Amino acid sequence: MNEQLKKTANWIDAFVIGYNLCPFAAKPFNEGKIKYVLEDTKDLGVLVEKTFLECVELQNIDPKIIETTVIVHPNILTDFHEYISVLVQMQEDLEKLELDGIIQLATFHPDYQFEDTDINDPENFTNRSPFPMIHILRENSVEKAIASHPNTEKIPHENIKTMNAIGAETLISKRNEIIGKN
Repeated sequence: MNEQLKKTANWIDAFVIGYNLCPFAAKPFNEGKIKYVLEDTKDLGVLVEKTFLECVELQNIDPKIIETTVIVHPNILTDFHEYISVLVQMQEDLEKLELDGIIQLATFHPDYQFEDTDINDPENFTNRSPFPMIHILRENSVEKAIASHPNTEKIPHENIKTMNAIGAETLISKRNEIIGKN
């Protein structure tokens, strides 16, 4: 596995699973059912095409083999606001591919910032991945996970409490340790 993909997997393990930010992540991670894809292009058209190809592939592969796909794209959409703008458009474009309601795209970025937060607020670290990435999810898997988990509406609030309790300084240090940044 490429070094950037290893760092991404380590981040998922240490942050997403380690801090229990997503109670549904451990199972596919531990079962090896996350497909990691490195797209090192600087061409937006190539990234969009690759993402939609991966969406179609995920739809067509048995979830017992691959449950979800993570596309790491370190050389493009490094500006967070541009990234969000493009991902919103890509989510809308899923309808043209007849994948709306079947596939959804989740957003993770090194500079992730939720609306109405300050850049250094700890809660932003729930989505601050080592590199810009697109997480492709199956809607039916998300629905099953939600149905099997009590109080999913509390997850974001619990995540904010967890991140605030840890604090930005510790989160920055932990993230930098994972990605090998001093």
